[in-house]
Amino acid sequence: MNELDKQISMLDSINKRLVKDSKILKLICDTSNSAFLYYNFEEDSVQTIANWDYFFDFKITEHKDFYKFYDCVEEKYTSPLRETLYIEKRGLKSSTIDVKMKGSRMWLEVESDIIYDDDMHPVEKIIRFKDVTKFNSQNDELTYMAYYDLLTGLYNRNYFVRLLGEFVNRAKENDKKVAVMFLDLDDFRKMNDSLGIIVGDEIVQIFGQFLSELACENVIVSHFSSDLYCIGIYDPCGDFSVDAICRKIFKRSEKPYKLSSGRNLTLTVSIGVAEYPEASTTALELINCAEIVMIGAKTNGKGRVQYFDGSILEEFLKNSKIDNKLKEVDFSQNFVMYFQPQFHTTDKMLRGVEALIRWKDESGKMIRPDVFIPIAEKNGTIVPIGTWIMEESIRIYAGWKQKYHYPMLLSLNVSAIQYKQPDFIDNLINILDKYGVSPCEIELEITESILIDDFKEIIEKLAVLRNKGIKISLDDFGTGYSSLSYLKGLPIDTLKIDKTFIDTVITDENTRIITESIIYMVKRLGLETIAEGVETQEQFDFLNAIDCDNIQGYYLGKPMPPEGIEELIEKVHG
Repeated sequence: MNELDKQISMLDSINKRLVKDSKILKLICDTSNSAFLYYNFEEDSVQTIANWDYFFDFKITEHKDFYKFYDCVEEKYTSPLRETLYIEKRGLKSSTIDVKMKGSRMWLEVESDIIYDDDMHPVEKIIRFKDVTKFNSQNDELTYMAYYDLLTGLYNRNYFVRLLGEFVNRAKENDKKVAVMFLDLDDFRKMNDSLGIIVGDEIVQIFGQFLSELACENVIVSHFSSDLYCIGIYDPCGDFSVDAICRKIFKRSEKPYKLSSGRNLTLTVSIGVAEYPEASTTALELINCAEIVMIGAKTNGKGRVQYFDGSILEEFLKNSKIDNKLKEVDFSQNFVMYFQPQFHTTDKMLRGVEALIRWKDESGKMIRPDVFIPIAEKNGTIVPIGTWIMEESIRIYAGWKQKYHYPMLLSLNVSAIQYKQPDFIDNLINILDKYGVSPCEIELEITESILIDDFKEIIEKLAVLRNKGIKISLDDFGTGYSSLSYLKGLPIDTLKIDKTFIDTVITDENTRIITESIIYMVKRLGLETIAEGVETQEQFDFLNAIDCDNIQGYYLGKPMPPEGIEELIEKVHG
């Protein structure tokens, strides 16, 4: 083979390799999910490579055509894109930016690379356009999850706390106020239980949607959890004052919300408000203070707003301390039973005693039942406490019965929560059997709160108790709105007239008329009457004159330990 043939063969081999390399390069470009633009500065020539038509519906033939890119992206990305396309003006070798395409969900990663000569003059430029929509969508989703609540679309708790912290810091610098409103839908648990969690979620969503309409630059809205929401207001004033926003919320509550099922539902909300700097100087403490007073608003009747003050915090802390103590209390060491005597009005003879629990804490200080019993009902400790009261009272009563054989009743107060326990009746009967006490010697005192949830089931349980010989007394009569309507259907033996009537029965004519009417009506129904809180001779004489059967109060007997009751019984025997 001569020299020419060798050169031809070598050139052919090189050409084949170039063709092969070119195919490989084209394959790489075509499968890279990218488009490339090559620009030669010396020749002022442009070449587009790979998936150009996938990204763009226009051609780039010369350098000045780069302006066409600006119309493709959202306006806020125009300036950063220009800097990336012309990085040679800043002497950079490489630059990358993500841009959002106008009118599309597509995100592009734009990367420019420049080759310079020895004198740092640009020679060649390659610009790569890559589809990063999927990556950015995932990133957007993660960002959304980090900042927003998935159920309502409102800010989530963590991000709200962060933004509220920024409000507080800005307020410190500018001597402004920051208000926090903590909101809770009233009776949401009942709605959730009766309508189901799917409807419950929809309720949370539609109320959250309404709250979102209140948001603006200085008003942030968050969904904390379940039916709890929080609003933060920077420099509250005018249309964005706490009062103005509360009015909007309560006005909306006057109209029902329409569910997807077509059902209309009226929602009310309890609101607690705390402000920087009066209540606290940190975001978290502001939220805590607002939540504390929201609980107070709910306790005081729901559908209202309550503002923070120091006394509320003090009360909350005291209750929290009692709450914790109740969960650790040793019943036999800390609880003691007191008994208040009840007397027949005509002869002042002992009718029976009402069992009353007392709590002596570790320091020896007595904590009143009206303080700790409501807390025990909230945290669930009322059930074991109630069982202990029943057993301890019946045990002491059994000792009196064996020692004195005096015929009297033992009245036991029963919490609504305790009464609703499935094994309540069995536990009571077992305790009576254990100490040899007859059911007919026991009187259970119930309040109107027991009757609220399931009237039919309550009536059935009361009937079972009466069939076993246990007497039923309706306590605190006159304090509820529906007490009169209960009398015709309740299987009760005794009605206790509340102390609030007795307090003014001498000084107020209307009270005298109502009290006399109640006693007349109740006696016609065949029920026994007891007046609570009788403290003076005048009250006693009036009640005796209108034929009230029994009295209970400081006038004839204060609550006393078991030894005091024994002295009373011994006087009767004497």
